[in-house]
Amino acid sequence: MKTYGLIGFPLEHSASADYFNAKFKAEGLNAEYKPFAIESLKDLSDILKQNPSLRGFNVTSPHKENILNHLSYIDPEAKLIGAVNVVKIKRGFLGRKEFWGYNTDYLAFEETIRNLDLPPFQKALILGSGGASKAVERSFKRLGIACDVVSRTPQGAQKSYHDITPEVLTSYTIIVNATPLGMQPYIDKAPEISYHALSDNQLCYDLIYNPEKTEFLKQAEARGARIKNGLEMLILQANEAWEIWRRS
Repeated sequence: MKTYGLIGFPLEHSASADYFNAKFKAEGLNAEYKPFAIESLKDLSDILKQNPSLRGFNVTSPHKENILNHLSYIDPEAKLIGAVNVVKIKRGFLGRKEFWGYNTDYLAFEETIRNLDLPPFQKALILGSGGASKAVERSFKRLGIACDVVSRTPQGAQKSYHDITPEVLTSYTIIVNATPLGMQPYIDKAPEISYHALSDNQLCYDLIYNPEKTEFLKQAEARGARIKNGLEMLILQANEAWEIWRRS
C-alpha cells in the first residue's frame, strides 16, 4: 500500500486526510493518507523511517518555506514563490530517495478567483507574509491584480498593520487572510484591521476552511462584504497534488 501524508503543526483543523482517503476508496486505490503533526522539520527523518511506503506529502504551516532546505529539486514556479506545499518522493541514483518540491496553492487560489468572475480593476490586500501569502501574491501577479502584503514584521515593500488605516482599507476590493488567525488554537482571533470600514464593495477571502466561517469572515459579512473561505482552494490544490504524485 502506498502512503501519502501531510506535515505541519497543528493539524487538528485539517480535512486533507478525510478528503484523500475518501478519494482513494472511491477510486479503488490501494493507498492511504496520514497526518504527521510535527513542530520541527528535524522530526521529518523519523516520519520517513517509520513510513517506508511514503510516496509524497503535503506541507502546511509552519513548514512551507523551511522545507525548501530539505529538497533535492524545486519546481521553478515554487522556487519563484519561495514556498512549497507538495513534496514527491522519487528514487534517484542507486535507489536513493529524492525529494521534489512543488507549489499547487498558487494555481488553486488563482482558479478560485477566476471562478468568481470579478469585474476588472481589482486591488488586493494580503494579510500575512508566510508561505501561503507568497502563493497568493504570485496568483494575483499572474492575474494582473495589484496587491499589497501586510506583515507584523514588514520587509521591503510590505506594509505594517499600522499602515492600514480605515481610509486605506477602503481602497482594496479584495482582502485575503493568509494568517493562521481563525483556526485552532486561534479560533476566536482575527487579523487586526478596521472592520467597520468594510462594505459591500469588497470581497473578504479567508484561506482557512475549518471553521467554515472564521471570525474574520463573520466580521466582514456583518459589514456587508462578500465572503469566501478556503474550502474550494483546498480541493483544487489537493487534486493538483495528486496529479503530481501519480505521475511516474
